[in-house]
Amino acid sequence: MYNKKFMELAVDFARNSKIDIPVCAVIVKDGEILSIKANEREKTNKTASHAEILAINEANEKLKNWRLNDCDMYVTLEPCPMCGWAILSSRIKNLYYGSYDNIYGAFSNGFNFEKISNSKINIKGGIMEEECNKLLEDYFIRMRNENKA
Repeated sequence: MYNKKFMELAVDFARNSKIDIPVCAVIVKDGEILSIKANEREKTNKTASHAEILAINEANEKLKNWRLNDCDMYVTLEPCPMCGWAILSSRIKNLYYGSYDNIYGAFSNGFNFEKISNSKINIKGGIMEEECNKLLEDYFIRMRNENKA
C-alpha cells in the first residue's frame, strides 16, 4: 500500500524544476527516504540523467548494494523504457507513479516491461494524477511561451 506523503513530497520537489521536465523520484525503505531526485538532463547535459536513474544510483550507494529489495519508488510520471528496465533490474518492490505516459510509458501501454520480466514488482499508476498532470502541463506551457519570446 502506498503512502501518500511520499508522492506529495515527489510532487513538491518536482515543482522546483527550472529547466528540466518536472519529474521527481523518491525511493523509500521501511518508511525512510533513501533518495529523492529530479530530472537533470538539461542541467547536466547527460542523456541518462532521469530522476529514476539518479534516485536508484543514490539508493544503491546508501545501501551499498545494487539490489533495492523491499524498497518503494514514487515517481511523478510513468517511467520510460530506460528507467523501467533499471527499476525492474534493481528489484524495487513497489512502483507508484502519478501521470501516465501514453507515448513512452514502460508499464501501462504497448510494450509492458512488467510482462516480459521475471520481476515480482507491484505497480500502481494514477497516484495524485491530476497534480502530476498539472506539473507537466504548466511546464510545457511555460517552455512554449519562452520559445515564442
